[in-house]
Amino acid sequence: MQDFKNRTAVVTGAASGIGLAMAELFTAEGMNIVLADVEVEALESATARIEAGGGRALGVVTDVSDDESVAALADAAYGAFGSVHILCNNAGVIVGGASWENSVADYRWLLDVNVMGIANGLRQFVPRMIAAGEPGHIVNTASMAALTTMPFSGVYSLSKAAALSLSECLYKELQAVAPQIGVSVLCPELIDTGIASAARNRPAAYAGDGDLTETESSKMIHDAVTEHTAGGLDPGVMAARVLQGIKDEKFYLLAEDFWKDIAFVRLDEIRAEANPTMVYGEQ
Repeated sequence: MQDFKNRTAVVTGAASGIGLAMAELFTAEGMNIVLADVEVEALESATARIEAGGGRALGVVTDVSDDESVAALADAAYGAFGSVHILCNNAGVIVGGASWENSVADYRWLLDVNVMGIANGLRQFVPRMIAAGEPGHIVNTASMAALTTMPFSGVYSLSKAAALSLSECLYKELQAVAPQIGVSVLCPELIDTGIASAARNRPAAYAGDGDLTETESSKMIHDAVTEHTAGGLDPGVMAARVLQGIKDEKFYLLAEDFWKDIAFVRLDEIRAEANPTMVYGEQ
């Protein structure tokens, strides 16, 4: 996809971080922007920010884990702009902890947002994008955690590995039936976003008695993610990576730092049928 002017992009998790950076960059390319997020005030602020810069924007409060909410997002996007050309399934959350200590609610929350959030987006938008017959592109946000594994982050890695696998299947499916629609999977490294505080948006359905994992390992991961994302890359770097990936019709949008080296070590272990090792690389 090369022509962006007057086309429409839908971005979930758009109120902050990578999502907002993508929305701003797409706006600079002359696109209409539909921003979706579960955080109401932040979404209103982000939408106003796009409009203040001269962009054509629509903010839609959306819970990506809820298929009906995503269906309403699709209806709003098509109602406002008539078509959708870029879909960025970007919303995501994280929890840490030992895999046997994480609650059922932890698993369900991350799978519902990080995996079903993508699935719901595909189900509600892709049929309409195919029917339109126009060039388009879908970007699913996974993580370098989809290609590497670290202790005490099993639930997150599980969800992101699923997001990657779903994206690879989607790519092959669209190549077969609608090759005018490209697919990319974004696998960010440590980015300066608010994902470490994702619990601020944790719904009550996942926050009942016994649902919150509060262990030494979960606190360790929370503190580590907070520290390293605060000093991570600017989200704008990811937005630029996405835009170039769309232009180049590139599927894998990967980190360029030591995280890729760790992924290569894992691939070598798989080829050799060797036991997994603890590899962290050097920053």
